[in-house]
Parts: sequence; C-alpha cells; structure tokens
Amino acid sequence: MDNCGKVIFSFMFDDDSDDEEHHQRVIEAIVHHTSLENEATKHGGSIVDRVYKNREREDHHRNLMSDYFIERPHFNTTDFRRRFRMRKELFYRILNDVVNHEPYFRQKKDGLGRQGLSPKQKLTVVFRMLAWGCSADATDEYCRLGESTTLESLRKFCSVVEAVYGQWYLKSPNPADLYKLLHKASSRGFPSMLGSLDCMHWEWKNCPSSWAGQFTGHKKKLIVVLEAVASYDTWIWHAFFGAAGSNNNINILARSPLFNDVVHGVAPHVEYIVNGNQYHLGYYLAYGIYPRWATLVKTISSPDNPKKRLFAQMQEAYMKDVERAFGILQAQWAIFRGPARMWCKDNLHSIMMTCIILHNMIVKDEYEYVEEEYDDEDMCPQQSRRARARQYELEPNITYEYHQDRQTLSDYMIRHNRVRSPHVHQSLRHDLINHLWRSFGDGE
Repeated sequence: MDNCGKVIFSFMFDDDSDDEEHHQRVIEAIVHHTSLENEATKHGGSIVDRVYKNREREDHHRNLMSDYFIERPHFNTTDFRRRFRMRKELFYRILNDVVNHEPYFRQKKDGLGRQGLSPKQKLTVVFRMLAWGCSADATDEYCRLGESTTLESLRKFCSVVEAVYGQWYLKSPNPADLYKLLHKASSRGFPSMLGSLDCMHWEWKNCPSSWAGQFTGHKKKLIVVLEAVASYDTWIWHAFFGAAGSNNNINILARSPLFNDVVHGVAPHVEYIVNGNQYHLGYYLAYGIYPRWATLVKTISSPDNPKKRLFAQMQEAYMKDVERAFGILQAQWAIFRGPARMWCKDNLHSIMMTCIILHNMIVKDEYEYVEEEYDDEDMCPQQSRRARARQYELEPNITYEYHQDRQTLSDYMIRHNRVRSPHVHQSLRHDLINHLWRSFGDGE
C-alpha cells in the first residue's frame, strides 16, 4: 500500500475526528490519490467516456503475413523492395537484430492471454512513416497500431538502429576503405580526393517558438541542416546534423567535427604527388561558398581559359556525388521531403541518423563494386586515349600511417593552421588544373 492509501485507511478508522470533517478529508485524499495515479500513467490509463477500439490485431497480423512474409505472398519481391526500400533478406536481418536487442519489439501476451502486436507489425509502421512520410495516425488503418504506440515504436527503433549499426555504418573510412576511395579518385583525375561536401535542409514544422529565430533560414522557413560527405557510390561517410537554419555552410563547417581527427593527429596519413609537388592532406570537393582551406578544393566560378574550364567541368561533375546522395536519401525516405512533425530536436537527430544508416546498409547490400582499373563511365567528353596511356600516372603515392603523437598545444596549432592554409589551397588547385589538362585535355 502506498502513502496515499495509508492516509485514506487511517482516516476511515479515526474515531476522534468529527464525522463531517472525517468524510471531507477522506474525499479530498481520494481525489488527490486519483489525480496522482492519472499523472503517473503514461498513456492516460482508464479514462471516463473513452471508447475502446477493438483493432483486431490478430486478423491484421495474418493479413500482413499473407501480403509480404509467407512463402508465396500476394506482393512479390519487387513490391517489397519498393515499399520497404530494401530487399527482404536485409529486412529480416534488421528485424532479428532489433528484436534481440530491444524486448519492446518481442511479441507478448496481454492480461487476457491474447497475443500482442508482432515485431513485423511494429516495424512495418516504422518503415511506413520513414519511407512514405505518413503520419502516425495514418498507419492505424492497415497495421492496427494506435498513434502513441506507433510513435513509441519509431523512437525505440531509431535508438536501436543507432546503437547496433552506428559503429559500422557511421564511421570514418579505414585504410581499406581509403584505398578504394583514393584509387577511384585518382582514376577520375583527382588524386587523394576523399569525397564531396555539402549541406541539406530539412524543414521543421513543430519547432518551439522560443527557437524560431535561430532556426529560420533564408526562405523564412524553420530549418534544421545536415552536413554530409558522400563518395562516388553515394555512401555517406560523414554526417553532422542539428545546426540551425540561420547558419550558412561556413558557420556549420566551423562547428563540424569533420577535421577533428586531422588536427588531433589521429587520422590516416596520406601523401601524394600532383604536378610534381608533394602534399600531405586529403581533400574534399566543395562549392564556392566554402573557405579556401588546404582540405577543400573549390570550383572556378568564371574560368577564362581551356585549362580552367576543364577543371571546373570535372570538379562540378564529381560534386554531384553528394547531391545524388541527398536525392536518393529524400527519394527513399519520404519523411525528409515534408516538414518534420516531431517536437523534440533529439528525435529529429535520431531519425536522420537512422535513415543515413539504413541508406548505407542498402548501398552495401545492393551496390555492385566493379573492380576495374579504369571506368569508362567516369570519363568526361574531353578525355582522350592519352588519358588511358597515363592511367598509372594518376595513382598518387599514398602511405597509410596512423599518427598517435602526444598531443601538445603547439602540435595542435600546427595541424590546425595546416588544414586552413589558403596558400596550400591555391597551390593544390593550380597543380590539379595542370594535372587534369595533361591527363585529359586536348593539348599538352
């Protein structure tokens, strides 16, 4: 018996108190105890005049199984891939890992002995919200889950995916990954290029009013920004989400952890030679708004000769990698095409990271890596047979060496200044212009 129950019990057997006063105190204690119970109940508990909805979850579970998960379902594998955004084998893998990690998704019996919601029902409503962008209440018609249960399933699913898969699908490239990235980049004419950098905006419908000023973007909409780095296969290697829409790309880059490993001396050490000059830092392709850093290579807005025009064309063509990644992310997960309806910023972050993890899982599951020395599809129209003859000259001299130096302030500032050096940026871009012209241009 809790404290309130003990108080009520003592009032009922208190002979010293007056009858009228005694009854009044008992009524007040009961009302207070009932209000505390209603506040402590997460979903409201038994409320007067609430109509019970018999959702017939067992029948709809059987319908869901016959639609997608039996040996000969009503909808084939193509329909499943289109509606769940992944192959059925990958879905089963995620389902098993989620059920083993989180007891919430296991099927249980209620107080009447009826089977509760199945894991497939809960994951189906989650994927419908992420892939179709529908509201939580709209999933009730097919899967028979209430709005509060659907939102709780979404939150728990996102937290489980981050915990189970985050260390594998939201990591920096290891030496094996770097070899693939740099080999592909050198064949495209950009030795030691690590990927393309850009930002994506997501409108926030239910942003708190107190935050409206800082989250208002240039189109007078409430926006949360994602900074990402994508490679040639649209794999997203870096994701920094949560910056307010009032920030531009430069402000977001200043807060981003993109170059933290480099300035702390724990990143892989890369050495390469371009146009006869040696460099020690990998770089990303970026648009003109970004600063002139040694780790960023920007395009030329107004090229005035054939060399610069070739460089601008190839740089802007390979910048499409990150734009393709954003396009695929929004096409696969329609929740990003509409305004975010969550109230909490942490929930938005969890949803974004979950969709990026699922995107990378799909890329790994379905992307066919063609191991060729040179891919003809990557050659722009200016590339000639001389580019094939110089294929091996495009390979940079790369060494994989992890620096674990003792961190001192002077070492930190040296690396910090090296990353932000405008002189190295200018020299690298000049060498890349000449390198691309010799390899793919029309003349020597």
